[in-house]
Amino acid sequence: MVAEKQIPLLDLRAQYNTIRGEVQAAVNRVMESQRFILGQEVENLEESIARYSSAQYGVGCASGSDALTLAMMALGIQPGDEVVTVPYTFFASAGSISRMGAVPVFVDVEERTFNMDAVQLADVLKRRPRVRAIMPVHLFGGCADMDPITSLAKEHGAAVIEDAAQSIGSDYNGRRAGSLGDVACFSFFPSKNLGAYGDAGMLTANDEKVAGRLKALRMHGESSKYIHQWVGINSRLDALQAAILGVKLVYLDGWTKGRQDNAGTYRQLIAKSGVPVVLPQAAPYQTRHVYNQFVIRCGQRDRLQAFLKERGIGTEIYYPRPLHLQACFESLGYKNGDFPISERLAKETLALPIYPELPDGDIEYVCESIGAFYA
Repeated sequence: MVAEKQIPLLDLRAQYNTIRGEVQAAVNRVMESQRFILGQEVENLEESIARYSSAQYGVGCASGSDALTLAMMALGIQPGDEVVTVPYTFFASAGSISRMGAVPVFVDVEERTFNMDAVQLADVLKRRPRVRAIMPVHLFGGCADMDPITSLAKEHGAAVIEDAAQSIGSDYNGRRAGSLGDVACFSFFPSKNLGAYGDAGMLTANDEKVAGRLKALRMHGESSKYIHQWVGINSRLDALQAAILGVKLVYLDGWTKGRQDNAGTYRQLIAKSGVPVVLPQAAPYQTRHVYNQFVIRCGQRDRLQAFLKERGIGTEIYYPRPLHLQACFESLGYKNGDFPISERLAKETLALPIYPELPDGDIEYVCESIGAFYA
């Protein structure tokens, strides 16, 4: 069977074609300067991302995964400390906790939003006095319910680390992701709404001392040249990526509007078709969802994915196995059935193409194909 269309899950070339000249000029500017590590390009981006995220300080680093590790280092998380996060997310959330020698403690997610369930968090905190930090994940472009989470953290003396890797520009009750906890962590992996041309990350904070510590920790803990107050890591954002991201940041709100419009088209067409698919549902507090992914829930998910592939439609499963059931976390003692919503989502969710350059005709073809499968 020859597919009528070829629709990738993400088309980075379509975006690049619209900004090629500006990106190449930015790269050439860095080449001419011969300043490749940190420097003015990085400082400019740090200030821009902090301002965009309604935070006081931005600190560039090498990746979103490193951002999570640096956040815990700056907040004093020690081996044996417990850090709460969710099992339905990308591996780096819990992986960074484990790398610190800390213990990941899982809380199930809300079925409606895919994000941390604050009611269950309250119950866990009553039973786990060693919790030193809470790491809510703003999954797929929508914020977790941060007011009760931050309130619970304050009651228990725990720090809050926002894993905002997928949600730059998202709002919670009119407040921007990146300004809602003690430290926030962003990823600029190429597939993100604001993607670099390689790995890159950023942290935001509102405390000057925390920001200063983060800047030192990304440079082996160096407070001044060859003077080390802490043992840090090597995780510097390079100037080439910062220059490229500076070009792209100008367009981010327009690209977000494209994603939101595409999500609206999906909602309209899928609802009209009457297929047995659950559309992503934003909670009232998610006042700006940026749709890093458009994730539906559906029966016969794997068969549907194979059917769409035959029709030339790219999809992805985020995430096929929740973290508490990963082999590397077996020692934590969790078992199948402990987090039923995360486990159910792992079996039912499927991400559809949502990138801003996606034509309406392609969305119609995707929806028609879903309808054909269930027919």
